[in-house]
Amino acid sequence: MAPMKVAMYYRNDDVRIEEMPVPAIDPDEILVEMRACGICGSDVLEWYRVKSAPRVLGHEMTGEIVEVGDAVEDFQVGERVFVSHHVPCNDCRFCRTGRHTLCKTLHSTNFYPGGFAQFVRVPAINVSRGTFKLPDRLSHAAGTFIEPLGCVVRGLRIAGFSRGQSALVMGSGVAGLLHIKLLRAMGASTIAATDVSEWRLKKAAEMGADLTLHAGQDVVEQVRKLNQDRLPDLVVTCTGALSAVRQGLEAAGKGSTLLFFSPTEPEVTVPFPLFDLWNRQVTLVSTYAAAPRDLSEALDLLDSGVIDVEDMITHRLPLEEAQRGFSLVDRARDSLKVILENDSKH
Repeated sequence: MAPMKVAMYYRNDDVRIEEMPVPAIDPDEILVEMRACGICGSDVLEWYRVKSAPRVLGHEMTGEIVEVGDAVEDFQVGERVFVSHHVPCNDCRFCRTGRHTLCKTLHSTNFYPGGFAQFVRVPAINVSRGTFKLPDRLSHAAGTFIEPLGCVVRGLRIAGFSRGQSALVMGSGVAGLLHIKLLRAMGASTIAATDVSEWRLKKAAEMGADLTLHAGQDVVEQVRKLNQDRLPDLVVTCTGALSAVRQGLEAAGKGSTLLFFSPTEPEVTVPFPLFDLWNRQVTLVSTYAAAPRDLSEALDLLDSGVIDVEDMITHRLPLEEAQRGFSLVDRARDSLKVILENDSKH
């Protein structure tokens, strides 16, 4: 078989279209032809990604099965699927207590070579625990949201959010907007959103935020007014900006929960007012990735129409334009979800 095209990441401004052999599969594996793969905000965290460059990134991938190993029973050639790159062992102490995203296996599993490739080899463990059939009504593009929405589903579960509570979402990129959509669907009483981009704040209002604030404003005071002199029950930091983290600590009200959804860079240390947090009895939680349960819930939310994501797709580009896609996401100005597609017949 002729070589396949891949988008090889060297750094954010150096993503090259190269060729690799189409992966051969073992009897318990499948080969998927990528149809759509979203560029995640984590893909452009250069401090995080450049350490392992050059590599083929891409983990929000949907496609069509083109080859099935002899030992695979649950999937057939021609089926449309979403494939999770990280899957848990389901047996370690973390998995047994519902903390699957701390599992060593989850952190070490992946498909090959990455979602920004024409073809992807799916290992046996990913076949059995991380491959989901796409419903007919769900497009390949919409299916790329299963993974990011699954992360949001998990985060709000960990935060213990419940109907009737108020929320503040800090950062109105893709993750922030998915939080807004899910919070609205879950019955939030009020939702406030912040960002440094007026364009993204407009999107946040369109997608369900009751109040949008530039991050440079007096966020705490404005949110207090929105909630009739109360601070929000839930604060979610969907940006690693230190200023947002500080604002989040200030905005967490009595008995509230502060969910750290996005990380800072590793060397960043954040001082926090221990007495104030102790006195207000604020719960601090963090979240990472999504487990199969979260992905299944996200798929159901998308399939049922409870969460609509088509309005979040701003760019659909061919794989060959991967560099443009990375530049759009890295610039974070007038784009939301950027999806690379493979429409070419190999």
